[in-house]
Amino acid sequence: MGPKIKAFVVIFLLAIFSPQNLLAQEVLTLNQCIEIALKNSPGIRIAREGYKSAEAQKKEALTAFLPKFSTSYSYTRLNEEPSFFFPGLPPLIPPGDITTGTVNNYNWAIEAKQPLFAGGGLLANYEASKIGEDVAALEEQAKIQDVVHDVKLAYYNVLKAQHLQEVALQSVDMLKAHRDVAENYFKVGMIPKNDLLYAEVELANGRQALVRAQNASIMAKTHLNSLLKRDVFAPGVIADAMTYQPFGSSLEACMEAAKQSRPELKISFLKTAQAAKMVNVAKSEYLPALNFVGNYTRFGDEPSVSGSSYKDMESWYLMAVASWNFWEWGKTKFRVDAGKARENQASEASKALYDQVVLEIKNAYLLLREAESQIAVSQKLIEQAEENFRIATERYKESIATSTEVLDAQTLLTRAKSDYINALGDYHIHLTRLQRAMGTLWP
Repeated sequence: MGPKIKAFVVIFLLAIFSPQNLLAQEVLTLNQCIEIALKNSPGIRIAREGYKSAEAQKKEALTAFLPKFSTSYSYTRLNEEPSFFFPGLPPLIPPGDITTGTVNNYNWAIEAKQPLFAGGGLLANYEASKIGEDVAALEEQAKIQDVVHDVKLAYYNVLKAQHLQEVALQSVDMLKAHRDVAENYFKVGMIPKNDLLYAEVELANGRQALVRAQNASIMAKTHLNSLLKRDVFAPGVIADAMTYQPFGSSLEACMEAAKQSRPELKISFLKTAQAAKMVNVAKSEYLPALNFVGNYTRFGDEPSVSGSSYKDMESWYLMAVASWNFWEWGKTKFRVDAGKARENQASEASKALYDQVVLEIKNAYLLLREAESQIAVSQKLIEQAEENFRIATERYKESIATSTEVLDAQTLLTRAKSDYINALGDYHIHLTRLQRAMGTLWP
């Protein structure tokens, strides 16, 4: 990239991020960004549909307690009229065939079936489906927290990139001012040419660092726009939320908060309970089932089922039916064993997840404390670096210090400011990760 192209890129980016343009653009707060992301996230819509599915399954399981009604209509045609041979009563009644039915037979039946006892399987299945509904609701909450987590990280990365860009711009201004002073000193013979060349090189390096900082800011904004499902080139400015407030909770308090609030932990516990309910569903097949049946039937030799000369038009009956599959070659036992294995699997997965959450919280907590410590150190370093730079500049103006000393002091000041911004940004990033690990990120 030639000098003219670099200069054009710098001027173009400065024009984009100039205060006049920023004022004309939309300013988004962190909460606004979160609301936009929650509204547009396909993952949340998928989770919401999952909840609707689980809710419908629970209602489906509830219907198993209610009576079932069915109806049927049939037509049967015989090859001949049903009859039997009557030997007769000679001499009064001669022997012969007596017809007992018709060739055409129509039947219409309505049946109601009410389960009375199913070995506890119906109740266990309903309880399992109700737990499934709770799991789906928690999965939606977890997805919401994931979206908020990603948006907050992207938001703070944008702020960090913008502040680093400002530091890089300040550095360029300071380097340019020093270069101008060095050029004037060189013209009057106060410094050698290599001091001027060193200032020119440092200014070029500073401008290149500014371009990198601007590119990082643009990429950070692009990532945020992608999370918000906006055009990646959409303009917009985010409100500065890079403030520091000490985190007052202890590590033990964070662990306790995770037990109470982390959706994934609740999901793992519920899945273990759900697996136990499904074991009860399988065990219900060891016991007999009892059902109450009511039937109403109409018969006829015409489609209107209005009876015939051989049979009454209607009939009904009530019946209690007990059924028991007492031998199926171990089928029920194997099903129970499989259910118990799934219950144990869910229990072990829950324990492993808890250990993982503990590690996440401890890691985020330690990094958060490290960032807090770095913030305090960086603030002190900035004060020292500013004083050092002021002294070096004054000494240079009085021809006591060299150009190298001024540039070294300026580099230290830029580094101190950058370290402070990085520490402040890392503090918010690690706080976001810690809150996500605890399950308290949103709302």
